[in-house]
Amino acid sequence: MNKKIYFASDQHFGLPNHEESLVREKKFIAWLDEIKTDCKELFLLGDLFDLWMEYKTVVPKGFVRVLGKLATWSDNGIKIHFFVGNHDLWMRDYFEKELNITVYYKPTEFIFNNKTFLVGHGDGLGPGDKGYKRMKKIFTNPISRWLYRWLHPDIGVALAQRLSLKNKLISGDEDIQFLGEEKEWLVQYCKQKLKTKHYDFFLFGHRHLPMNIKLNKKSNYVNTGDWISYFTYAVFDGKNLELKKFKNS
Repeated sequence: MNKKIYFASDQHFGLPNHEESLVREKKFIAWLDEIKTDCKELFLLGDLFDLWMEYKTVVPKGFVRVLGKLATWSDNGIKIHFFVGNHDLWMRDYFEKELNITVYYKPTEFIFNNKTFLVGHGDGLGPGDKGYKRMKKIFTNPISRWLYRWLHPDIGVALAQRLSLKNKLISGDEDIQFLGEEKEWLVQYCKQKLKTKHYDFFLFGHRHLPMNIKLNKKSNYVNTGDWISYFTYAVFDGKNLELKKFKNS
């Protein structure tokens, strides 16, 4: 395996405003430019935007730089995987049709160089978080989605943006602190999965906190952090999986 596989999540472009988001978007693009020569596949583990809501013929305004960069990568043969997160629950087919990016709605298994990965965004997994799990069922219900799309996009997007900005998973103090393995729901989820099948690596986002936790002698849980405070990502070179921080001038 000569080239590497990269994982990143929780960019939340659009947050908190256009000007500050653009700075982070350009930093993310600089990272893409840095890794493009040795990147075989790119995994985006959800919440690339703070809000992504597709209507049948309408998508959110903006983000042309990052979308254009991803389109170029895809056109050049770099495989891109996108996992729907809690801020892009209403994604339709735009990424697949326009960018040729494969979209996933639940954790998915991959095998690279005889290493088994379970990859996903991470929302609603494991014990706890019952309020969000109930909310997600409502938001993803086909009837709810059909009714919401009768709102004019300007109204629908504005309402969704207000809900997004109030989401505690973006700015809550608890999301920048390690809670301990017994309280980290994704850690508990991974340990439960290991009872029935072996995985070498679990890759998730959602928590906004970079973590690399050894679950047993052969399995690791890695959370890729975010591109709001940490600017971290994971990279697999065919043997080892490392968690790194991007620093540019």
